[in-house]
Amino acid sequence: MVRTSTRSSRSTAGGGGRTGGRRGLLHTGLGLAAVALVVVQLLVLYWPVVTVVGPVSWTDKVVHCLVFAVPTLVVGLALRRVAPVVLAFAVHAPVSEVLQHVVLPGRSGDPWDAVLDLVGVAVAAVALVVWSRRVRW
Repeated sequence: MVRTSTRSSRSTAGGGGRTGGRRGLLHTGLGLAAVALVVVQLLVLYWPVVTVVGPVSWTDKVVHCLVFAVPTLVVGLALRRVAPVVLAFAVHAPVSEVLQHVVLPGRSGDPWDAVLDLVGVAVAAVALVVWSRRVRW
């Protein structure tokens, strides 16, 4: 007996499937953006020496918040998952501060940076939950 699958014809005809059409391109673009943002995040967090002229201002805290909010949001959208993505970034936030303090010479961990990292994750988590309910992943 020969079996035919309607799934393969749906995925290529009309662009309605996961691999075809605009939706596939959207996920490819989000996936590439997610990878790029995680690489940028890792570079920002683990660059061996950061030279700051003058006292550290409040902008440092905004950067910490954004360095976690934006990748969490984009990775969550790309993977269409909220809980595992938020959990991974929430664990990474305090771990990154400990690693900066212990492993990287010339860097120090700051508990307030970890707090702002977690605020960024929380902001992205709320956005992901709202978005996932809106579009019904």
